[in-house]
Amino acid sequence: MVDQTFGKRLREARRSKGYSQRELAGFVDVDYTYLSKLENDRADYPPKEDVLRALAHHLELDAEELSYLAGRITAEDAKVVQDLAKTHQKQMPVLLRTIRDNPAIAQRILQEAQQEEHPEDL
Repeated sequence: MVDQTFGKRLREARRSKGYSQRELAGFVDVDYTYLSKLENDRADYPPKEDVLRALAHHLELDAEELSYLAGRITAEDAKVVQDLAKTHQKQMPVLLRTIRDNPAIAQRILQEAQQEEHPEDL
């Protein structure tokens, strides 16, 4: 689901569980107005890791998927990015901007990486 945003996913899951925004906000210990902003993709910042985990738990969603949709990456992924930035200081910003600005290149890189990770699928 490429067009699926964090907010849409959150609202969809909350409604399917039959929770009001106030109920879910109470479960995860946030103000319901913040939850409303999250659902409308208008929050100034993504939820903290503990809130994401609580949302995933109460909505029976995959916490990692929810984190990615919220714009957060895992600690392991952050370490990989840090290692690459240290090793390729000048090239990394160029690579990341190119991937951001050219979806076809990003798709090709992702497909090649997947093939290398799972060659048995070929």
